[in-house]
Amino acid sequence: MAAYLLRRLWQMIPTLLGVVLLVFFLFKYFGGDPAEIMGGLNASPEQIDAIREQLGLNKPVWEQLWIFIKQIVTFDWGKSWATNESVANLFSSRLPATLTVMLPILILEVSLAIPFALAVAAVRGSLTDRTVMILSTVAVSISLLVYVIVGQYVFAFRLGWFPVQGWTDSVWTNLTTYAPLPIMVAVAVAIAPYTRLYRTFFLDEIGHDYVRTARAKGMTERTILLKHVLRNAMIPIMTNISVALPGVFVGSFLLEVFFSIPGLGREILLAVNRSDYPVIQAFAIYIAFLTMVVNLITDVLYKLVDPRVVLK
Repeated sequence: MAAYLLRRLWQMIPTLLGVVLLVFFLFKYFGGDPAEIMGGLNASPEQIDAIREQLGLNKPVWEQLWIFIKQIVTFDWGKSWATNESVANLFSSRLPATLTVMLPILILEVSLAIPFALAVAAVRGSLTDRTVMILSTVAVSISLLVYVIVGQYVFAFRLGWFPVQGWTDSVWTNLTTYAPLPIMVAVAVAIAPYTRLYRTFFLDEIGHDYVRTARAKGMTERTILLKHVLRNAMIPIMTNISVALPGVFVGSFLLEVFFSIPGLGREILLAVNRSDYPVIQAFAIYIAFLTMVVNLITDVLYKLVDPRVVLK
């Protein structure tokens, strides 16, 4: 295990370096002139040259790349062009709000979808199964915007259970007052596709020979589903969760905008609209590194869930 971890960590270095080079040259040659973006339409040539000098854009390309790499290593991304706030401080201050919403969303989605999908898979072909699949298909076809509008109208405007928008500095107030509505909306959106997907995983396991053998030995259906089918289906389920996990640290752009949550997702959207390159570059490297770490952790968990998995 230790040798595998060291090998994977070593392999992450060239991968991350490739991402760094890609991000640097994309913004260097295809992202437009940062000096002209910062100067605006009314900036004089002298002002544009002064901005280039201030940003170090007049230096050789290799020197600019070296500065960019040092920023990554030291976590010093400079300041946002739009707000003049430190990019590192911007990320650290926006991340708690994102995690306050996204962590409960992921936990509830998985916790509800797994037993629900297992129960539906157990009665495959029945009226219950067909009804759930039809409702899931309809639910998947509905836009997130519809869920947001209906949720805000019913639970906030009509019933008055939650505020439509808002956020505070108190974690407890946010969890009990402002976060429940966007969490409910997000879970309602995701529960249908997760149920359909996990049901497929469970049905694939139910069709294997070991299930028929367990039934022939007289094991109860409940024992077969919970002890064997669920455990063997955890590998693809964990893969699906690992794909969604980086999003927990990124946030949902639409949820944070519609519910006025000062999270990382909304900040990235604002940075894109403002052409705020330091924030966008930091985000690109951040999400790439996070994805690699999540993939590594998932591979290790495969071995813990199923000892038959061989890590090479």
